Amino acid sequence: MNLTVYFKKFFESSQASGIILIFCVLVSLLIANSSFAESFQHFLDREAGTEIFHLKYPVSIWINDGLMAIFFLLVGLEIKREMVEGELSSFKNASLPIFAAIGGMLVPAIIYTFFNFGTSYGNGWGIPMATDIAFSLAIISMLGKRIPNSIKIFLAALAIVDDLGAILVIAIFYTEQIHWMYLFLSLGITVLLFLLNFLKVTRIIFYLIPGLFLWYFLHHSGIHATIAGVLLAFTIPTNVSTVEISPLEKLEHQLHFPVSFLIMPVFALTNTNITFNNEMIGGLTSTLGLGIIIGLVAGKLIGINLFSLLAIKLKLSSLPQKSTWMHMIGVGLLAGIGFTMSIFIALLSFKDEIPIQDEAKFAILIASFIAAVSGFLILKVSSKNDIIEDEEN
Repeated sequence: MNLTVYFKKFFESSQASGIILIFCVLVSLLIANSSFAESFQHFLDREAGTEIFHLKYPVSIWINDGLMAIFFLLVGLEIKREMVEGELSSFKNASLPIFAAIGGMLVPAIIYTFFNFGTSYGNGWGIPMATDIAFSLAIISMLGKRIPNSIKIFLAALAIVDDLGAILVIAIFYTEQIHWMYLFLSLGITVLLFLLNFLKVTRIIFYLIPGLFLWYFLHHSGIHATIAGVLLAFTIPTNVSTVEISPLEKLEHQLHFPVSFLIMPVFALTNTNITFNNEMIGGLTSTLGLGIIIGLVAGKLIGINLFSLLAIKLKLSSLPQKSTWMHMIGVGLLAGIGFTMSIFIALLSFKDEIPIQDEAKFAILIASFIAAVSGFLILKVSSKNDIIEDEEN
């Protein structure tokens, strides 16, 4: 077997994107703690674009608000497809990620507030609420086919609801000013997109062009522009036919490679460049550090599983197909990977307070590492147990 075939199999593997993502994280951390740190940060801060229509932003903004909107578009397409013809097509299955996400936001915020109420860190209660959808999905993808697809879809749906919740929290509590004219224009574009769907327009280009305007208006409204990707995804036409390929499935197929092997690695490379210092280590045992770490790791785990249990006991929801509570514990831990969205909220919470921002970043990094490793190991063990049980039966 020649090298070309090996590389083809590697890039087609569901584990490949996760491996590349982790590699990019390590490279980013090495750069941030080397002599290249200042020049790399200078590159990220360099403005690109055009002054026309106010589209000149730092490179980091183009990546986080622009490229990641495409990532959210892909995940939104997958969620919609599952809601129409897959794992989320029943109310009981579709409702569980919503209940789980609510618990996964409330409990971490309560834990953080318990540690920091009345202190100078109190404004950071939104930090442990967020789940980094890109990293959490990358970690679970590394387990390949050993994990039921329903669990992967559950995590993706939970993370999207979680991120929408985080975006609302940012918009309501951390955004200094919302530009209502742009927000209403965004609403108008969204209505137009749904109208195109209702009129059974199937050419994808007629959705992508208004989608660009939707991104532009949302970005200028003051709300995180990545939500444009999710809104656009839910307007793309699909069907339940197994013979005819829908516009949604075509677009989904076209986006998989660039998102997995370009957008997500670039995102990881530019968002984990944390420069370590001695104050960061001391900050782990402060109320700020404890609130973030316990909030993300224990808070997400408890909140997601507690609210899921309540929803199932009340017969409002049901466990994902072929899944167990051990899978749910693993997912609850993976949802504690806060990373970039948590860091973003930390920057908004402690504006112009660089030492506190650095402590918060390091606590988020440690919490995310603990959540990623423990979640991965639990899901790996649960998959082995499932194989043993299948063999015994």
